[in-house]
Amino acid sequence: MKKLLGYLKDYKKESLLGPLFKLLEASFELIVPLVMAAIIDTGVENGDRPYIMKMCLVLVLLAVIGLTCSITAQYFAAKAAVGCATGLRHALFSHIESLSFTEMDTVGTSTLITRMTSDINQVQNGVNLVLRLFLRSPFIVFGAMIMAFTIDVKAALVFVVTIPLLSVVVFGIMLVSIPLYRKVQAALDKVLGITRENLTGSRVIRAFNKEQDEIEQFHESNEALTRIQLYVGKISALMNPFTYIIINGAIVALLWTGAIRVDGGFITQGEVVALVNYMSQILVELVKLANLIININKSVACMHRIENVLDLEPSIRDGAAEAADGKSPQGSGSTADSDSRGKDAPAVEFSHVGLAYAGAGEEALTDIDFIAKRGETIGIIGGTGSGKSSVVNLIPRFYEATGGCVRVDGRNVSDYTLEELRDKIGVVLQKAVLFKGTIRENMRWGKPDATDEEIMEALSTAQAKEFVMAKDGGLDYEIEQGGKNLSGGQRQRLTIARALVKKPEILIMDDSASALDFATDAALRAAIAGMEGDMTVFIVSQRAASIMYADRIVVLDDGKIVGLGTHEELLSGCEVYQEIYDSQFRKAVVKESGAAGA
Repeated sequence: MKKLLGYLKDYKKESLLGPLFKLLEASFELIVPLVMAAIIDTGVENGDRPYIMKMCLVLVLLAVIGLTCSITAQYFAAKAAVGCATGLRHALFSHIESLSFTEMDTVGTSTLITRMTSDINQVQNGVNLVLRLFLRSPFIVFGAMIMAFTIDVKAALVFVVTIPLLSVVVFGIMLVSIPLYRKVQAALDKVLGITRENLTGSRVIRAFNKEQDEIEQFHESNEALTRIQLYVGKISALMNPFTYIIINGAIVALLWTGAIRVDGGFITQGEVVALVNYMSQILVELVKLANLIININKSVACMHRIENVLDLEPSIRDGAAEAADGKSPQGSGSTADSDSRGKDAPAVEFSHVGLAYAGAGEEALTDIDFIAKRGETIGIIGGTGSGKSSVVNLIPRFYEATGGCVRVDGRNVSDYTLEELRDKIGVVLQKAVLFKGTIRENMRWGKPDATDEEIMEALSTAQAKEFVMAKDGGLDYEIEQGGKNLSGGQRQRLTIARALVKKPEILIMDDSASALDFATDAALRAAIAGMEGDMTVFIVSQRAASIMYADRIVVLDDGKIVGLGTHEELLSGCEVYQEIYDSQFRKAVVKESGAAGA
């Protein structure tokens, strides 16, 4: 909760004025029973209508002042709560953006979305309620008891017994329900995760006729959430009946005692009415306090969940920051040493690199060792799960190598700031992701000041110019969220063009042409090879045709390099590469020749 207080520091004035005006409102509310007692004892008993009218005007005045204080308090409380939630949301989003792929994989997207939306909204509501009611309700409870003692000490002893009993009920139920609300939020995460999977994978679900299975799975998770919510609700629901039983019993005792005291001439009838009013005020405020505590429980549970994300330390940090702390990454060379190598150093160098994913028992990559010279095209091929994407993800430090080191331009990637390192690299990931906006806006992600000529040049290289110009508006064509108004091949070509706009020193194409036909794929590779400069290109593919003309090909199998060389060298000396090539080419040729003979 200390983190939450940190975001309220900017709203100290509002955090003080909100409760202050609520206390003023409560003070005027405590005066009302005394005015009612005066009306009964003086005005009604003596038949003094002018006095009754005067006291009624006083009640109206108290109501107007109380309403004004209440509205003012609500304004300041809302301003502080919304401002605090805004700051918390900004901080959480910024922190999530700083997390590496490792933390994102560990926590999960659905959980992070819940933290950003539902949990922060719950915290905002909690802050609002605390600023408005956390002081007001106890103030009225104890204020009413004090005012009761000023009327009659013996009658007020009923309050002394009632308030502790109510406190035991309220705080007892609170202690039981706090951990249960955390389970409710965890169950909500699961429902959200299933919902997200169904929405993103709806086409696959329908293709396999799995709608009913998914409905049943959602029903089970939703029922589990409902059960725990009902259980918590039943416990919380005990609050009102228990408090009403205690309060009504107290009112009966108060009327009994008050009647005896009136009969003895110790207090007046109006004062008995005032005592009952004070007891009613206590009832209302304790019900409010009970509901407030329930909401605070939810807010505290949600804040703990948010803090769990904020406490996550990103496993990948800027190299410059580490150097400032005096921490030199293992295996890194000094800046002076790397500068001395200059342009003679390889563009990328893998030096006995190993990688183990968080929570995995075995290494995903073992002893990866090769270099890529400037201007070279490196093909990476292998079976499914062989580690192709893992290799290229180490270059921009999407993941941190757990053994050996990766160097770019002779410097360990851990020595770079992330911005400096990734500014050198253009990445086209396996999944083509585009964002809502125009084609021009999407193309400028890598270079915000890119001209239309530069964009058209990149589109032409990516074989996307023709279909872009055929769209209404050309570069101003509006892409819908996720690029759902484009085909798979069009999305892939646009993501390739987006990477080419920035003219990176290193281009990584991670199976990014899988949706393209062979002719378009070949034209794309030829266009990239014909680009000016000495850009180093990594092409990850399961198609032998996509990488066979690369300067060198890295063949992976079970996270290890089993072949490294040109297409001809591997075809004659690498069994794994031969199997991949034969499965895609030679068997097809044999089948065609057999069909022709028949």
